[in-house]
Amino acid sequence: MQQFSAFLHDGLDPLVVAVAAVAPERAGGFTLAAYDMALELVAHGLAGPSAKNPFLNTFWRELAPCFAPLLSSAPVPVLGMLSNAAIHLSGVTGARPAQWCHEMAAIAPQLASVAELRAVGQILAWRAGIAHFRLGAIAAADSLPPVLALVALGEPCADWPQLRTQLLENPWRGNVQGREFGAFTGLGGDFATPPQLRATQHGFIVSSGERHYLLVADACGAVLHGATPEEYAQASAQLPASVRLDGATLHIGSRSIALDLPPADIALAANEHTVAITSPYTHAIRLLPLA
Repeated sequence: MQQFSAFLHDGLDPLVVAVAAVAPERAGGFTLAAYDMALELVAHGLAGPSAKNPFLNTFWRELAPCFAPLLSSAPVPVLGMLSNAAIHLSGVTGARPAQWCHEMAAIAPQLASVAELRAVGQILAWRAGIAHFRLGAIAAADSLPPVLALVALGEPCADWPQLRTQLLENPWRGNVQGREFGAFTGLGGDFATPPQLRATQHGFIVSSGERHYLLVADACGAVLHGATPEEYAQASAQLPASVRLDGATLHIGSRSIALDLPPADIALAANEHTVAITSPYTHAIRLLPLA
């Protein structure tokens, strides 16, 4: 009960105050719905002083009050949707939940419905590092008024049809440097041994030790999912003609990139948009845009 009482004080009270300020006639109904949800979250160790991850506490206290108008009219779907998003974001390695919270708070006054909240939340989750949300986020943007979609995508002055085409064609739009992903398990990373890669249409199948993963990466982030040895065996080991290696120099079309790796046993894998670089001397994967 002490855990629950603490969460009622720190998490629920600010929400009730915020809802009462915008719709006092609905504060009672909201309180009952939020109380039940708070009880369930604390019982599962997701909220309260001893929560497995304190992010949900922060979310209820600081972000959720920004959505008081929507919470007053649809408390269960709105609070449930936001809480689930917070739990998911905080559990994905490489995601940036603080960025998501900041951007959600900024756009909250412009959201007029639960549908808009759902779509914007998905777009901002993609931009906060959930790389496999990219196509879903673009589809979600299609459901929004273009002005709101552009704000959610961080490009309020762009032309939506043109931006949509660019985002679909180039996952690395806005990031010409690529990114590095992965580390040794002994240092908090995912890979017990230096990873080996093969390409798929939307990512890379990674083999490390006895485990296999699907790595999805783009301009916004990189995310690792589980995979199977069969998927690794079926993935492509072919390189496009535009990609070749000369010692420790990578050539992508007319570009030449000096790699800071010993030239022996550097390995490359590539799909339509990305080339991945691995070496037996590192647990990290270097990902570079092909465009």
